Amino acid sequence: MLNIGWFSTGRDKAARQLLQAVQECISTGDIKGKINFVFSNREPGQSQESDLFFDLVRSYNIPLVYFSHSKFKASIESRVNWRLKYDTEVTRRIEKFSPDLCVLAGYMLIIGKELCQKYNMINLHPAAPGGPVGSWQEVIWKLIKNKAEEAGAMIHLVTPELDRGPVVSYCLFPIKHKPFDQYWQKEDQEMLFKLIRQHELAREFPLITSTLKALSQGKISIQSGRIIDTQGNSIQGYNLTGERNQALKANLT
Repeated sequence: MLNIGWFSTGRDKAARQLLQAVQECISTGDIKGKINFVFSNREPGQSQESDLFFDLVRSYNIPLVYFSHSKFKASIESRVNWRLKYDTEVTRRIEKFSPDLCVLAGYMLIIGKELCQKYNMINLHPAAPGGPVGSWQEVIWKLIKNKAEEAGAMIHLVTPELDRGPVVSYCLFPIKHKPFDQYWQKEDQEMLFKLIRQHELAREFPLITSTLKALSQGKISIQSGRIIDTQGNSIQGYNLTGERNQALKANLT
């Protein structure tokens, strides 16, 4: 059983949908594990969206741990190294749960060095391994600017270097053929942007659930900052391209 810690700001509907998707896979046994706690950097009453997220967490009887980073930052005398102090307090609040793995699922704070070195933490990044860093908007515009052949999404280990931790899993898709080619030819960047986002977004939830499934079933594991296959070999990410693209083909054509 994989003991999972779930980190989310709970800022939008997608945060709730992702939690629901993973909980469904847990209930069916596809993911052999349990979310033992949910941590949020907001507290009840700070946001209507976050409150809806908290209601969902409680409906699953998952322990909810919250600690407002904005209130903490405003409360301390010196804001120098406030993130280190904040993460120290986060660690104190979650350490009793002893998570095997922490999943950042719409968590809108950058994790500090001490916290990501204490736990195995994974994060979704909307780009192929070695691709652009930054927000999903920045990634897509960079792909268009560079006339990239493909796009994708990956799950990576969280490290002090933003969006550059070891790749746990990934999936890729071409963006130079149908249905993308007509917008490249017309140089319609707005429509191209929207179409790339549509295809990337459709792969995000399945990639997360498939990755947790693989980790919980021992198809891959995380050992000393490396991704290991069933033969004990280090791999540069578990390639889920075929599995994900085949499942999505009917919905996106």
